[in-house]
Amino acid sequence: MAKVDAKALGLSLGIVWSAAMLILGLTTMLWDWGSAWVDLMSSMYIGYEATFLGSIIGAIWGFVDAGIGGLIIALLYNKLAK
Repeated sequence: MAKVDAKALGLSLGIVWSAAMLILGLTTMLWDWGSAWVDLMSSMYIGYEATFLGSIIGAIWGFVDAGIGGLIIALLYNKLAK
């Protein structure tokens, strides 16, 4: 069974989720698309809202959240795959 690089998975998921939060915040700000999702995420990510600064804050939260989640998933996978 192949071992997963925990750091790489954490960084990859962090980058992807961070970009998703940034793009979603900006599209909501510009075209009011995805406002329900921004409302939901803002209940967990303090400061996340459909503004430019709020989108940056959401991207930072998303990077940390998904990065830690990806790291935990990879470490757990590696432990269970032994």
